[in-house]
Amino acid sequence: MSDATATEAPMLGYARAINQALAEEMRRDERVWMMGQDVGRMGGVFGVTRGIYEEFGAGRVRDTSLNETFIVGAAVGAAMTGTIPVAELQFADFMMIAGDEVFHKMAKWRYMHGGKLSVPMVLRLPTGVLGGVGAEHSQSLEALGMHFPGLKVALPATPADAKGLLKTAIRDPNPVLFFEHKGMYRVKGPVPEDPEFLVPFGEAVVRRAGTSATVVATGLMVPRALEAAEALGAEGIELEVIDPRTLVPLDMETIVASVEKTGRALVVHEAVRTAGAGAEIAARIQEAAFFALDAPVWRLGALDTQIPQSPDLEQLVIPGTDEIAAAARELVAI
Repeated sequence: MSDATATEAPMLGYARAINQALAEEMRRDERVWMMGQDVGRMGGVFGVTRGIYEEFGAGRVRDTSLNETFIVGAAVGAAMTGTIPVAELQFADFMMIAGDEVFHKMAKWRYMHGGKLSVPMVLRLPTGVLGGVGAEHSQSLEALGMHFPGLKVALPATPADAKGLLKTAIRDPNPVLFFEHKGMYRVKGPVPEDPEFLVPFGEAVVRRAGTSATVVATGLMVPRALEAAEALGAEGIELEVIDPRTLVPLDMETIVASVEKTGRALVVHEAVRTAGAGAEIAARIQEAAFFALDAPVWRLGALDTQIPQSPDLEQLVIPGTDEIAAAARELVAI
């Protein structure tokens, strides 16, 4: 589908769009509430939830201790009793501390109870690099959500999608892992003011049309892929850039249609290349569009190493605009 975000909509930052989505959904449905370390008066470690405590109070904006196991476990329990918790972990990496609660309880309890209960909750997971926060606070772990059935996975790459996808996630009766890129919090873009503005899950968007090759990019890699595409346009190479927006459900129909048109595919993500979400997408492209391919499906991800503490060095680990352009140029030449 095409990106239908209204260009006349007011400009908002990515973080502000998330804040707006939370406030709108809490006004709309009194069952919606928030919990996490410092989400209340402090407004979260990145200030994303600032002002929400003042409007809704301590009853619906709950500060917790630094205990990820408790945060996720309590949210699962609260969701099963009929409320809609939006829990925040300060860094997506800390999801591993609450591994049992996320991948077993959150993902499986509806199934294990025969569908007699549901787990309508959202786990907000600030992800990606942010200028030197280190190897344990900078990973991109979204592929884990694809590996455990029962979870939905969203990765907004624009402020509008940050708002629309989060509102959809809150209204979904299933548990959602919401990977918001902490390096994009200050990025601005048009965001519709309509409180009923929703971005549906499972519908990819074509960010840029092209005929030379298809680039499937997620998160921070979407604007970088678009920059690479603009640079290559001067060389006569026209990349089609597709943003899946959600990995579960994954819109392979849009991706395959693009590959059948261009004959080439490059999958780009910030996570390490080995066993990242791109490996699954590449495999599905090969299965569904093999006879349309004029070259092997390529993957571009972070180096298989730790994220350095140095802000300069960390950018050498993850794909940059130049790396995306170089890979696309080489792929088109095959």
